[in-house]
Amino acid sequence: MNCTIAKKCGGCAYINNPYAYSLEKKNQAMQKLFAPLHIKVHPIVGMKDPYGYRNKVIVAFNKNYEYGLYEENSHRVIPYTHCLLHDEESDAIIQKIAFLFKKYHVSIYDEKRHRGDIRHVLLRRGAVSKQYLVTIVSANPVFKGSKNFCNSLVKTFPHIQSIVLNINKRQTSIVLGQEEKVLYGKGYIVDTLCNLTFKISSQSFYQINHDQCEALYTKALSLLPDTIDTLYDTYCGIGTIGLIGSRKAKQVIGIERNKDAIKDANTNKKMNKINHISFLCDDATDFMVKAARSHEHVDALIMDPPRSGSTSAFIKAAASLSPQYILYISCGPETQMRDLQLFKKYGYVSHDVYPFDLFPHTKHVETVVLMSRKDK
Repeated sequence: MNCTIAKKCGGCAYINNPYAYSLEKKNQAMQKLFAPLHIKVHPIVGMKDPYGYRNKVIVAFNKNYEYGLYEENSHRVIPYTHCLLHDEESDAIIQKIAFLFKKYHVSIYDEKRHRGDIRHVLLRRGAVSKQYLVTIVSANPVFKGSKNFCNSLVKTFPHIQSIVLNINKRQTSIVLGQEEKVLYGKGYIVDTLCNLTFKISSQSFYQINHDQCEALYTKALSLLPDTIDTLYDTYCGIGTIGLIGSRKAKQVIGIERNKDAIKDANTNKKMNKINHISFLCDDATDFMVKAARSHEHVDALIMDPPRSGSTSAFIKAAASLSPQYILYISCGPETQMRDLQLFKKYGYVSHDVYPFDLFPHTKHVETVVLMSRKDK
């Protein structure tokens, strides 16, 4: 397969290379990165079919109603017909949306003049459920003709379960605003991950590669013992790994500062009828510092921070709580390496790094590391 806009888009560094080549480049990068720790770096876990894996798609539009991706380091729209990382139905839905925008004379937002309505379209897909959530991001809280728009779109694509209008008036590059109106359906979709059901809204953090996420979570949780009294799931998002990991624990506490994510996490808890997990809306570092001051007891800790990694205060507090195991999942191996070195100073050691290719054809790698105390 060949991508004709690869050089302009810049999102996929290896899209026009053999997949095996990209995996080898990532293996080499991980070996070099973690060499100072003198730990075993396992071969990266790749995909059998590394195409069409994205279950989240964001596109912008130009004044000619052409949809596309942004050129690297710019906001110039590069039109495309089909992205190799998208499933065919997602791109077909977007193509229909572009047609309807033009048909109903919906204005496209001009970033320079700060005029117009439509800024982005965000699509979310349930890999197992096959449900779609369409989010129209607009600078205007009123979407004229929305009823006809929704009826036409859903009639063509019955897998669309909900259509949401997200209002973003901010003059920034942030895609989503805070206010939303449900135009059709319930405002969310559901999907299955590791045999549990999860609610996914436009704002939800949910891994974009379903199959690789399942592989990563399965491996990560297999590193923990089968019986845990108290498990902390920090930076928990909508509660995915904490809920899946609850099979091993008597008590799970999930911590997430995003209130909307916590709301979804509690919904997911109810949908899956898991009663021994609780979710707290708090900053992960603040929670850990307070827990350390109170001398709380925790047997194992899961941390899945953003690409920027964790904080020195979080790491110090985590070490003072002295959990037997710390499971660190990272989408930023460079910052994970930095954090592992600090954990080592506090007496935590690791022996293995497990890389996963959650973002085939890009330079990104997700990594899993289990740490334990030297004295354990």
